[in-house]
Amino acid sequence: MQPEIPDYKRVFIALLLASLVLFAWQAKVEWPRRQQLAQLEQQTAAKRHETEAKQVQETFAKTGEAEDNATLTWQQRIAQSPRIAIDSPTLHGSIALKGARFDDLTLKKYKEALDADSPNVTLFSPAGGPDAYFAVAGWISPDNKTKVPDQHTLWQADKKTLTPGDTVTLRWDNGNGVTFILGISLDENYMFSVSQRVENHSSAPVSIVPYAYINRTYEEPKQQNMILHQGPLGVMDGTLNEVTYKELREKGNKVYDHAAGWFGITDKYWLAALIPSGQDKVAFSYYNSGGKDRYQTDYLGDASTVAAGAGAEDKTRLFAGAKEIKVLDSYAKGNPPIPLFDRSIDFGMLYFLTKPMLLVLTFFYGLVGNFGIAIMLLTIVVRILLYPLANKSYHATAEMRALQPEMLKLRERYFDDQITLQKEMMALYKRHKVSPAAGCLPVLIQMPVFFALYKVLYVSIEMRQAPFFGWIKDLSAMDSSNIFTAFGLISWQPFGWMYLGVLPILMCATMVIQMKQQPKPADPTQAKMMMYMPYFMLLIFAKMPAGLILYWTWSNIISILQQRVITKHHQFSMARKAKKAA
Repeated sequence: MQPEIPDYKRVFIALLLASLVLFAWQAKVEWPRRQQLAQLEQQTAAKRHETEAKQVQETFAKTGEAEDNATLTWQQRIAQSPRIAIDSPTLHGSIALKGARFDDLTLKKYKEALDADSPNVTLFSPAGGPDAYFAVAGWISPDNKTKVPDQHTLWQADKKTLTPGDTVTLRWDNGNGVTFILGISLDENYMFSVSQRVENHSSAPVSIVPYAYINRTYEEPKQQNMILHQGPLGVMDGTLNEVTYKELREKGNKVYDHAAGWFGITDKYWLAALIPSGQDKVAFSYYNSGGKDRYQTDYLGDASTVAAGAGAEDKTRLFAGAKEIKVLDSYAKGNPPIPLFDRSIDFGMLYFLTKPMLLVLTFFYGLVGNFGIAIMLLTIVVRILLYPLANKSYHATAEMRALQPEMLKLRERYFDDQITLQKEMMALYKRHKVSPAAGCLPVLIQMPVFFALYKVLYVSIEMRQAPFFGWIKDLSAMDSSNIFTAFGLISWQPFGWMYLGVLPILMCATMVIQMKQQPKPADPTQAKMMMYMPYFMLLIFAKMPAGLILYWTWSNIISILQQRVITKHHQFSMARKAKKAA
């Protein structure tokens, strides 16, 4: 007779079987169904976004082609619309009332070149020209039942000039009882705030979708910059996304659904970016219109149904200006904060070194008023931080120099037996507890700092056109002096490698002195390579930024002095030991 199964075991088995059935149902039926529904929903959302974005893009494309006119000057294009003047400590320009476009913007603090009569940097330009670059905020009607403003709409403004801390209000009535309102304000730096409001005074509900976009006509240089990102970028949901112009042209548009953050188009020193107030659909797109490459970054808000007698509002911000680190950080920590806004500066993979280095440089600049001196002070700080490791390395170098007589004897004894020579050399190093590679440590430690400083000099606007002394007018550019023109006395243009300035030559001289302080390598081939290294570096560094060469030269000088002090101290210690032993 089979033993009877207890009731609690029956319950447990039943629950286990039920769980297995439920799990199998979820795995085989419910989970695939949910995935299919989610995928369908994503495809529907993407298709809806694509349709809406196309509606915005086609509107501009048609108007843009109509506006393309190579015979018109910049002034004539500006004159095609009545305007609101922009006047702030940092910006100058105007907003076109026709189409409510931000299409005329120059930067007061920055010039194109060092010349006193050089024009200010132009950021935004009106449509119709080869350099068209502008931003627009507006609405579309997803059901095409509501007349919305477009590029031809002539808005009415309550003021003629926009100044920091003030607000200009633009209004337009569609003739069917719906009023569209744009409230535009500007802070002391480069940030516009745009409030898009719809008031429905009709007897029926209306459906609208707010949008904003930045559009640029741009011919990308054939030789692309490999160390700097220029083009569309943004931080969506806490992740930095960088898309090159080439990638958009070759691989098609990029769409980000329900993206919260900011996005725009960046140059080396300048940025135009939109910062929506919510989670919106963002797209980076490319199209060719009128034979010109056009790039657009845009967002679409959620569709709103505005009841009769009601209103709806959407807020966004537009940054248009210079990528100044303190300004970007203030926005990143502002209210509301803009996540990772400082990453619009291409700090690169060494961000953890590059940004602190830039902050230290700007701090020193605030103290001394000269970025060249600030670089020298930064060099001293770096040397102090690396002193323990560098000091140990320099002591090892001094010990290697003290072993030179014994090493010379071994080379003479085993000149025809390299294997035995290497073994005896290693035994000598081991006996005296010396590492032959220790002398390379300071250089290896400095390399990340060197690359980080190069990035700072290359990408930070604070270093742009920053003078040092004498002939060095721009630390972010190469040394303008040249021995092949007798430092400017001979009027001709050297070619190719024929460019050697004073700073690179000084750097080479300090490297030669450093090499002479180092013990000669055992391998004759290696010794020759080390001997020619400073001159090889001279050719490489000749066209590097002057600030970078200043850092390297000043660092070499500090190393030379430190090595001499340590060598003298080591010689004195050895002499004392020898005296005591005698």
